[in-house]
Amino acid sequence: MLVRDWMTPDPLTVLPSTPVMDALNLLKARGFRRLPVVEDGQLIGITTRKDLKDAVPSQASTLSIWEIHALLSKLTVGEMMARPVLSARQDEYMEDAALRMRRHGVGGLPVLGSDGQLCGILTVGDVLEAFTHILGQDEGGQRLHLRLPDVPGSLERAARAAQPSNIISLATSGAEGGERGFVMRVVGEGAAQARQRLRAAGFEVE
Repeated sequence: MLVRDWMTPDPLTVLPSTPVMDALNLLKARGFRRLPVVEDGQLIGITTRKDLKDAVPSQASTLSIWEIHALLSKLTVGEMMARPVLSARQDEYMEDAALRMRRHGVGGLPVLGSDGQLCGILTVGDVLEAFTHILGQDEGGQRLHLRLPDVPGSLERAARAAQPSNIISLATSGAEGGERGFVMRVVGEGAAQARQRLRAAGFEVE
């Protein structure tokens, strides 16, 4: 699954010259948390609601109300945005982009097309939606957590034991002590009895 299949296309953007308060109002009105910053069609930074809100008191806490308004009218997104920008490519795998988000502790990545232009944004919400789709959560059925010997052929034998049910998703949850965990989701004929069939075939089903 590629980033382009799950990203939000054509994201809302601002210019570096956009006043901070205008950007905050835009985020509030649209319910977004982050805004890519573009100039001459190029992605040059990104700013978040938290960054913008944190900037206001830190810059204006000792000033009078009139001085505060004057300052906020001059304070721009370009002064508060993060750069360089961590981004994703629309043709890369979702798991690679998700791993980058986790390692860098960010909640969203601007997405660049093959021409280097901003074409979307990928957020934690998009990653979660992709994750639940991969695991077949939206198709119902039975979720089975198996512990199989970490050797060739184990999964094939478990798949045969799951028949006549249809396996619609399969994921590994890591190896330990010579065994590997698998999460299997089955639907269709005999799905309600799949756990019993697997146990009867000698498999450990948690």
